[in-house]
Amino acid sequence: MHATLRDANPPLTPSVEDYLKVIYHLSNQGGFAATSDIAAMLDVAPPSVSGMVKRLSETGLIEHVPYRGVQLTAQGRRAALRMIRRHRLLELYLTQQLGYDWGGVHAEAERLEHAVSDELIDRMARALGDPLYDPHGDPIPTAAGEIEEAELVSLADAGLGSKLELRQVGTQDSARLRFFAEQGLTPGVLLTVTDRQPFNGPTTIGLVPSGDPRVVGRELALLLWCREMPVTDRGYASR
Repeated sequence: MHATLRDANPPLTPSVEDYLKVIYHLSNQGGFAATSDIAAMLDVAPPSVSGMVKRLSETGLIEHVPYRGVQLTAQGRRAALRMIRRHRLLELYLTQQLGYDWGGVHAEAERLEHAVSDELIDRMARALGDPLYDPHGDPIPTAAGEIEEAELVSLADAGLGSKLELRQVGTQDSARLRFFAEQGLTPGVLLTVTDRQPFNGPTTIGLVPSGDPRVVGRELALLLWCREMPVTDRGYASR
């Protein structure tokens, strides 16, 4: 039987929880999170990060390797995934049940995630049908601490002619999210890469099945994470 995310984690302060989430995101691909990047993401002074890194290291939540950065320990990863589960379920509940716009739901979930109980989060998950993804397509960790690690490619790097399913939108910026929604570029949409201008120029796509074209600049295309879709003689294979 899997231990749940809450079993191995003592109560943590909201500040510690925020640090663990940021370190998880920065080091998610097996690398290290630099203190300068942590400071930038949390909008705090580098000396404050250094002090917190020392504290987290002493409590066994992270491992600090000089000149490389920090990584989460197994305990730190469990705590980070617990918070990520809370945040993403809150975002989904707020959008699906309370009518929040996906462009502004992130800030609301940030305010709530430290206050809600694990029981409330579990009830929300059941009410939503134990969903796998949040409104932006990010995978929701299970209560057992498992999370999907999908192989995705950014739209900016997908090959010409690629048939894709948009899976994740990698931004919390409300203006960009609203633009993507207006363009019909939301998780689950199928599309084809039809053209790309040289020298980091924009990518042209066609929505499926309408064929409606969209032109996406490279900066925005780097935020759209897609799964390559197999294609049969009758079109896209089933997902």
